[in-house]
Amino acid sequence: MTQTAHLTAASSVLLVLRPGVVTLTTRAEPAAGPGETLVRPELVGLCGTDLEIIGGQVDPAYTRYPLALGHEWTGIVTGDSPLAGQRVVVEGVVPCGHCARCVRGQTNLCETYDEIGFTRDGAAAGLIAVPSALVHPVGASVAAADAVFAEPAAVVYRGLARAAAGPGSRVLVVGDGTIALLAVYLVRLWSPAEVVLLGRREAQAQLAAAAGAARFETAPDRAGGGYDLVVEAAGTVAAAGVAVAAARRGGTVVLIGLPPHGDVLPLAIDDVVNNDLAILGSFSYTAAAWRDVVRLLNAGLIRPGFLVTHRFALPEWEQAIECLRAAGGPRGKVLLEITRPVRQDS
Repeated sequence: MTQTAHLTAASSVLLVLRPGVVTLTTRAEPAAGPGETLVRPELVGLCGTDLEIIGGQVDPAYTRYPLALGHEWTGIVTGDSPLAGQRVVVEGVVPCGHCARCVRGQTNLCETYDEIGFTRDGAAAGLIAVPSALVHPVGASVAAADAVFAEPAAVVYRGLARAAAGPGSRVLVVGDGTIALLAVYLVRLWSPAEVVLLGRREAQAQLAAAAGAARFETAPDRAGGGYDLVVEAAGTVAAAGVAVAAARRGGTVVLIGLPPHGDVLPLAIDDVVNNDLAILGSFSYTAAAWRDVVRLLNAGLIRPGFLVTHRFALPEWEQAIECLRAAGGPRGKVLLEITRPVRQDS
């Protein structure tokens, strides 16, 4: 009887039918299949990658249309699960668990790529069924506005952990969006001596300071060079070029930002060799990185919710997308509040 109710009940879903065509529609709610848990999303974070999904700029190997948006999210478990009523975060990468990469713990490189919000429907919906093995409860002290950062925080954490910056390092973060701000905030876990943020928009200076940047610059010559670690988090070819140029001899460059598919950076290979540079691409996150982020959240060691600057009800999705595209004013994380009705004065 419960399954029948789930099959016949309907709820809203924010769907990209095909590149350039987005609609808020209604469809039947899912039922939990074997090994699945039902979750009612509370908050969904939007980011530049969502814009690229909407625009059809993501490598086709990593997307499937039609697609419900929502790869950054948190929600409440419902149904017959032992976790019913619990706030959770859910790993988006769905690993097979048995290929050579998964066995080595490289779940981000699973030979069968599958990810919530990319190849399977995301959480911008009234209800979502997810693999139970990927569901992680968060503590009662963890606010939804902090929990919703689990996915982007895991992406950044994995890149930083791979770079393994030593205590006392000088760090430059290139970019001023949420991923860049999270990089500034999370790199403090490695006890750097100085963190500088090189962005484009002066309006981001206050958020940069709140995240822990010692300086916020908008010109590469003012940011300077000679950094032990440079994190590229802007997702543009120009930013990647600036990142490589800013590293000291023997330094490390981590590329976390994701430019549109096919963009190319001319690179002086002799400079890379002569400067003994380590250039690391960091794709997504591993299951281990996700668990580490959940532990940090539950221990109260990270509280990234201060980066939320805009909230919209799900029916206001067009305003949310426009806010994400707009360049004016300070902008951190843009959220969709899935369960909030539209305000009467909005």
